[in-house]
Amino acid sequence: MKKNLLIYLTFIGLLGLFTGCEEDGTKVVILANPVVPTLVTLPDLTLERANGTDMLEFVGTPVDPGFNASATYVLEACAAGNNFVDLATIYSGIQDTSIKISESDLNGILLKKLPADEATTADFRIRALLTVDAGTGAPGTSTNPMVYASATKTANVTLYGLPRLDLLDSGLTQKIESALGDGNYLGYVKLETSKPFTLKDPDANKVYGANDDKNLVVNGPAILVTANGWHKLTANTNDLTYVLKVFNVGLIGSATPNGWNSPDTKMEYDVQGDYWHITLNLVVGACKFRINDKWDDGINLGIGDADHPEYTISNLWNSGSSKDIPVTEAGNYTVKLYIKTSTYSCTFTKN
Repeated sequence: MKKNLLIYLTFIGLLGLFTGCEEDGTKVVILANPVVPTLVTLPDLTLERANGTDMLEFVGTPVDPGFNASATYVLEACAAGNNFVDLATIYSGIQDTSIKISESDLNGILLKKLPADEATTADFRIRALLTVDAGTGAPGTSTNPMVYASATKTANVTLYGLPRLDLLDSGLTQKIESALGDGNYLGYVKLETSKPFTLKDPDANKVYGANDDKNLVVNGPAILVTANGWHKLTANTNDLTYVLKVFNVGLIGSATPNGWNSPDTKMEYDVQGDYWHITLNLVVGACKFRINDKWDDGINLGIGDADHPEYTISNLWNSGSSKDIPVTEAGNYTVKLYIKTSTYSCTFTKN
């Protein structure tokens, strides 16, 4: 009986100790020499159009700062010796030990920085961005995370050039591309109602217009444009069809100039970098991304809640249930949004 009473009293004492620590505020201590992430293995980077749907895997190890922290892992590449001054972002998200991407997606990303149809060398690395929640006593915020980079790995890379359709008479040098070389083309293009356009296949020396039934026609009349701004254009030269959809990406919310009212603050598309971007003044508040000033037009991007913690700015949630992205500090920001790949992500960089 006395033994049981002693055990009981000891348990009560320990419980009180843990409760006292929680009430005082838990402090975390970062290691003097945090263990940086590593990029262990690279896949075979001789890419071929015929293997476009195959999945490639980059294997790494996670960062270890000595405490639990949410980490975003960014896989980057650049021409060998460039020191990542002019880089391509292959992946940004929560995956650390296994980052998978299709051969066609990787080819399209690397073509922004490396030549096609010839062997070259490229440098690869993984960066871990650590964010510590407010109140822990540790450094690191969402706008100024702690960053740890792996050692660089250099590999031989051979990319394949993408078949394309050039837009003629659109007022800009623009094209849409076929990632798999199967006659299906996709791209974001900026158009004006006063400039109808045709599509030219430079390899086959064919020019496509359109008829009244919205089908492609070889040497047909120019394709009419019904609204100014950015569009998502898809075309299939096998069944001679196309879809032209207005696609103006906007930022909306209490942190933005127009608040939660339309029109949204519109973003521009960077063809080389394959992302949407804007530089603007934000105030303390919140925001989300959508297209065409509508919530129900296919894009409604935010973050998750306690039930969906996997959705962060590095893994945005495209859903009507997504939550607002907080802006905790006013200032001038450059905002980038990546939406072409399977994972939506964004960055807010204070200038």
